Amino acid sequence: MNTAAIYHRPDSEFAYLYTKETMHLRLRTARGDLKGVSLLFGDPYLIHQVDGFETPVAMTRYLTTNLYDYWVCEVNAKFKRLSYGFLLQGYDGTEVFYGDHGVFPFAQEFLEMPNNYFRMPYFHEVDRFKAPEWVKGTVWYQIFPERFANGDPTNDPEGTLPWGSKAPDRQDFFGGDLQGVLDHLDHFVELGINGLYFCPIFEAYSNHKYDTIDYLKVDPAFGDEALLKQLIDECHKRGIKVMLDAVFNHMGDVSPQWQDVVKNGADSQYADWFHVNQFPATYTPGNDFEDAKDLTYDVFAFTPHMPKLNTANPEVQDYLLKIAKYWIEEFDIDAWRLDVANEVDHHFWKKFRQVCDETKDDFYILGEIWHSSQSWLQGDEFHAVMNYAYTDAIMEFFVKGQIPMDKMVSEINSQLMLYRNQTNQIQFNVLDSHDTPRLLTLAKGDKDLMKQVVAFTYLQPGVPCIYYGDEYSMTGEMDPDCRKCMVWEPEEQDQDMFAFFKEMVQLRKDWQPLLSEGDLLWDEVSETDGIIRLTRKTSTGTLTGIFNAGTVTYDLTVAPDQILVENLLSLEGKAGQLSPKGFVLLG
Repeated sequence: MNTAAIYHRPDSEFAYLYTKETMHLRLRTARGDLKGVSLLFGDPYLIHQVDGFETPVAMTRYLTTNLYDYWVCEVNAKFKRLSYGFLLQGYDGTEVFYGDHGVFPFAQEFLEMPNNYFRMPYFHEVDRFKAPEWVKGTVWYQIFPERFANGDPTNDPEGTLPWGSKAPDRQDFFGGDLQGVLDHLDHFVELGINGLYFCPIFEAYSNHKYDTIDYLKVDPAFGDEALLKQLIDECHKRGIKVMLDAVFNHMGDVSPQWQDVVKNGADSQYADWFHVNQFPATYTPGNDFEDAKDLTYDVFAFTPHMPKLNTANPEVQDYLLKIAKYWIEEFDIDAWRLDVANEVDHHFWKKFRQVCDETKDDFYILGEIWHSSQSWLQGDEFHAVMNYAYTDAIMEFFVKGQIPMDKMVSEINSQLMLYRNQTNQIQFNVLDSHDTPRLLTLAKGDKDLMKQVVAFTYLQPGVPCIYYGDEYSMTGEMDPDCRKCMVWEPEEQDQDMFAFFKEMVQLRKDWQPLLSEGDLLWDEVSETDGIIRLTRKTSTGTLTGIFNAGTVTYDLTVAPDQILVENLLSLEGKAGQLSPKGFVLLG
C-alpha cells in the first residue's frame, strides 16, 4: 500500500457541508492501490466509547487521475460536529487506519485514541459555501460592447470606422454601444440565453475599457446611466441576468487620480493609491502602445496605461467598495466579473464579498483566474472563476491535439477535485473569449469539430458561456482579431451553427439540474478507437454522450428512441455509424 499518496484535509474541499443536512468527504489514494475505503465516524464527545461509532460508510471510488484515485461519500450532518477517520483495505488484505496523525495499523488501541481522528468541531451554517441557485441554470453570453452593435451613431467617438469595414487594430473604434444591445434582445431570447456578461462599460480611454477613468459613469460612447438602467430592466423582464465587469486591479492612466500622481508625485493625495516604487512615476515607451520599460510603478502586465491600485489602502478600499455597492443598489445588476482577480489581495476580496452579500441576495461573484484557485473559493470571496484551467484540457485534446485523451480526462478529474461541489456546479466554462483566439479559428475552420467540442463542454459540470458571434461561426485570431464586429447581415450568418447553439442551450435547460448536480462518469475512454463515452448521472436519470475523437467511423448500437441530439450519425435500425468528429447524446 502506497501510504505516501494518502491525503485528506478537514474543513476544505475534502470535507465540507454541502447542504445544511449533508456533509461531503473525500480521500485521495494512489491510483489502483486500494480495494476499498470506509469512513469511521461519530460525535467527537462519544467517539472514544466502544459504541460511539456510527455504522461505517463505504466510500465510492469516484474520479481518477493519472496518479490518484479519489474516494467520496456523503453523511448526514445531524451531529452538527464530527470526528472521523478512514479504514483502508489493500488488495493484499492489509488494513490500516488513516486519521489526523497519519497511518496506523487497524487495531483497537489506535481506534480508541480520540486525537487520532480528523475533526469538524461544529457545523456553522454561516461558514457553509453557498452558491446562488439561479446560476446553475444559466447559459451566459459574453458581449464586448464596442463590437456587438452600433445602435446610436450619435455617440460614436471621433474617427469611428464603418461597422465591420476592416479587421480591428488595437486602437480602432466601430461604434458599438448599449443601444445596440438593447436593439437585439430578441436575439438572446431566440437563442435561449438567460445571462449577459458585459466587458467593462465604464468611462475609459480605450475601446476595451479596461483602463477605467470613472467607475461611476457609463462611457459616453456606450450611452448613459438611464440607458443602462433601461437595458437591465428589459433584460430582467425577459428572465436574463446581467453581469458587469469590475476592473479593481488597476486604473487608467488618464484617470484624475493617476494624473494627480503624475503632476504632484509623492505630494499627491493619491500617492499611496498606487504602487509607485520611485517618484516621479515615469516609463520609457516600448515598441507597442501597451508595452513599456523602465517603469517606476507597478502596472497590469507591462502596460504603462494601467497603473496598479493599492487595494490595501483603506481609502482605495472605501472607494472601490462604494462602487461595488452602487451598481448593485442603483441598477440591480446580478453579478460582478472581477478582472485580474488573482493579483488583488485576499483581504480586500473578503470585504468585497461582504458588501455584495449585504446589498443583494443570491449575488454571483466571478473571478478572472486562469489557474487553480482554491484560496479564492473557500466561500468568503468568489463563488466561481472563469474556468480556463478546466476548458484548456478540453481544447488541448480535441482542438489543438497537444495532449492524449487520458491526460485530458485526468486534468478534468483533477480540477473537479480541487473544489467543493457547490463551486463545480457554477464554474464559468469558456472555450473562447475576448482574451483568446476564437474557437472556430483554433479548430482551423472545422465546424464539425467546433460542434463536437461545444457539445462535450455542455455536458460538463459548471455553466457554459457563448462568446458573441460564435453562434454565427465568427472567426478571429488572438486579440485584437478576436474582437471583430458582430455579423448582422443575414447572408453572412451561419444559420446552421445558430440552430446548433440554440439546441445546446435548450439541452442545458431541459436537463437541469442533472447537468448541474449529476455525477460525472467516464464509461469508456479508448485512445485506440478515439471514443469517449461520458455519463452524467443522478438518482433520477442519466444523460450519456458518445464522442468520436478518432479518425475512423465507429460502429455503435443504440436504441433509436434514446437519441436526444444527433450529429453526423445515421441510424439503420439499432445500428449507428458515428463518424470522426461526430457525437450522439442519449437520454
